[in-house]
Order: sequence, then structure tokens, then C-alpha cells
Amino acid sequence: MGHTATAQAGSGGLTATEHRLANGLRVVLSEDHLTPVAAVCLWYDVGSRHEVKGRTGLAHLFEHLMFQGSAQVKGNGHFELVQGAGGSLNGTTSFERTNYFETMPAHQLELALWLEADRMGSLLAALDDESMENQRDVVKNERRQRYDNVPYGTAFERLTALAYPEGHPYHHTPIGSMADLDAATLEDARQFFRTYYAPNNAVLSVVGDIDPEQTLVWIEKYFGSIPSHDGKPAPRDGSLPDIIGEQLREVVEEEVPARALMAAYRLPQDGTRACDAADLALTVLGGGESSRLYNRLVRRDRTAVAAGFGLLRLAGAPSLGWLDVKTSGDVEVPVIEAAVDEELARFAEEGPTAEEMERAQAQLEREWLDRLGTVAGRADELCRYAVLFGDPQLALTAVQRVLEVTAEEVQEVAKARLRPDNRAVLVYEPVAPAAQDAQDAEEAAAVAGTDENEEAAK
Repeated sequence: MGHTATAQAGSGGLTATEHRLANGLRVVLSEDHLTPVAAVCLWYDVGSRHEVKGRTGLAHLFEHLMFQGSAQVKGNGHFELVQGAGGSLNGTTSFERTNYFETMPAHQLELALWLEADRMGSLLAALDDESMENQRDVVKNERRQRYDNVPYGTAFERLTALAYPEGHPYHHTPIGSMADLDAATLEDARQFFRTYYAPNNAVLSVVGDIDPEQTLVWIEKYFGSIPSHDGKPAPRDGSLPDIIGEQLREVVEEEVPARALMAAYRLPQDGTRACDAADLALTVLGGGESSRLYNRLVRRDRTAVAAGFGLLRLAGAPSLGWLDVKTSGDVEVPVIEAAVDEELARFAEEGPTAEEMERAQAQLEREWLDRLGTVAGRADELCRYAVLFGDPQLALTAVQRVLEVTAEEVQEVAKARLRPDNRAVLVYEPVAPAAQDAQDAEEAAAVAGTDENEEAAK
């Protein structure tokens, strides 16, 4: 069944049709004949929020395993076939979903659909101990390179753990822990696939220079025979009070280039007008070099070399307002923090000016249009709104909703949420390399001592 492709008000003339196969796979198609390319995007409704304690990182590990071959595509064949046909591809994992995507020359669309269907329907045929160990090592190395061995690399993980309490489904990040990655078994991976990688837990979007009727024929041909699966547990409740109620704080002493103040504020959930208002507030305060915090800290006071404030939108839990300030020279963090609090209090009292509202709305409008203006970006947004909010058509009117938010709503959300008692704070204090080495040696000695005590106790 499908919907007619009638452009909605505020959609900029963009259209999308929706269809559903008998096995539950939702399909969204959007024609765009401007260039001879087509984007395929497949969202599975599974992310790190679906994981359980002791098995974190499985969703991200599986993103990698999906590129390790399937029944008819061996080893690295998925990459080789797509790139050999002139296309590009990748996959990503978040708290709330895992996605896979290809952008192909339009005449190679069938190949991309066949590849995605083959691994959805037959990955278990190729999943073995060798591929499991191979990708476990890849993910562990990714963690080392992006988190553990780079300046400020663990900030996201630390702040997330502070902002969401122990036991909350968003308490851990998608990368997972080294211990849990080591503990994951082949049977864990197989069970994870059976539970979540089913057509009735996915949305497939195809956008670009396509023939919708032919595209649907291919989709039915390749995906239609894949059985559905009804054993998926409901995700744990991610709701929390609007306000944390206190300031949570952690000081990290590491070998970093400069002191840093980072903070996460609890903000409204994605898909709400209040979340759009929060996005505008953070854009005025910290979205680029024309923002209040950049002008105050970097240009005027010269106490910081960088200052930004952005929104991490989340649908199943409170979103996070992400503050990131790197200090200049020997400036102490309390100086930065006092200036930030002063600017936030002034904004809550006065609200944005008309000029600031116009600039912030134009900035967010441009970002939205940049995403919707490419076939890959539009395919991704159609999947996002279908999976998280049940309606892909909402992607086509998102810009209009941002433009309808008033200055009063922006001030209201800032006054209610951007408060010292509603944030988790991370302070980075640099240490000299020698001090870091001594600290590491001291920690290693403590661990060794603990091990020796445990052996003696046995």
C-alpha cells in the first residue's frame, strides 16, 4: 500500500510515498531526477539503548559485522561491489538506531538493494568465529584511536555517564567498554541479529533518480521473502525529570593541550516544539563565531580559544545541550564558568533579540536544507522520522517547524533548563607528560597490588 506523492505545505515541493511489505518492512520512496544518482538508506530500530549491562557495544559491533560478508557476498565483497560500481557506502550506530547506506549511479540501484537484502536475510550464514574476532579487534582499535588515546577523547563517554544515571538505557555510549567487547560471544552476536535485524524492525528509503514502480518490484523481489521476527523486547524507559536537581561534576587530569570546561544540560526530547526552541537557544548562545559565548569568551575577554554550544537530539530520553570551551593560556576554568553562567542568566532574563532569532533560524534552516538537498541526506532523514516518530513525512516539514518557533519560546526553554542545577560538568586540567606517566605507573601498581591481595586471599 502507498500514499500519493502530494507535496505538503512547507515541504519545499519535496514528496515521499510510503509502502509496507507483507513481512513488515516499511519502504519510503522519493523521486529526484536532478542528478543520475540514487541513495539507499536502511535504518534498523536498534542502538545502544537496547543493550543490557555486561553486553554493551553489541549494536556497534554488529554494524561492523554487517560488512563481513553474507551468504552470497564473501568477506569484503559489499565494499568491493559498491565501490566498483562507482558508489559509496558506510554505516553508523547511535543510541537509538543503526543505519546502513549507499549512494549509487542510478543504473546501479538494483545492486545496492540486492546487497542490503542479502545481508538482512542471510548474514548468519557467514557469521563465524573468524569474522567475529576480526571485527572485535577492529572495534577495540577504533575505541583506542577515537576515545582512549586522543585528547579529550573520553569526554562524551564521561559526560553521558554523568548526565544519565546508572541503569538508565543511555548511561553508556554506543562504542561500549573493552571488557564487554571481550566478553561478547558468537552466540551473543547471533541472538542479537535474530532479535533486531528483521524486516519488521527496519525502514528502507530510496531517494533520487528512480522509477518508483520498478524500485518497488526490486524491493519486493529481494526483501519480500525475508521472514519477520516478533521477539524484540521493548526498549527500557528513558524518561527522566526535566531538571537534574543538582550540578554533577567530575575533574579529569590528563595530558591535554589546554584546560577545558564541558557540560551537558538536560533538554526536551526530540520531536517536540520545545526541542526546536532549545536548538535555537543553543544556536544563539554557541552556534558559530557570531554567537554570544564566542563573542564574549574568544573575542572580547580572550579567555578561550574555542567556545561552542550544540544540541544532541534524542527521541527516547531527554536531549543534551552540549557546551565545550577550551581555555586560552593560563586562564582558570572558574573564570570561564562564571562568564558562561553570566551569559546564560542574561539570556534567560532578556531572551534573544530579533536579529539573533533571524540569524539562528536562518542557520538552522540552512543546515536542514543542506541535509534535505542531497539524496543521501534526505534518505537518512526520511528513515529517521519513520523509525523514531512513525511518520517519514515529518522530515519534509521540519524546516517550517523551526521557523515557526517564537522568541518567547526560546527564552522560556532557556530560563527553565539552562541552569547550574541542570547540568553535568566535566573539567579538564592538563598534566605534564612525566606526571601522566607517574600517575599511570601508580595506578598500575595499585591494580597489581589488588591482584596480589586477591591471590593471597585465595
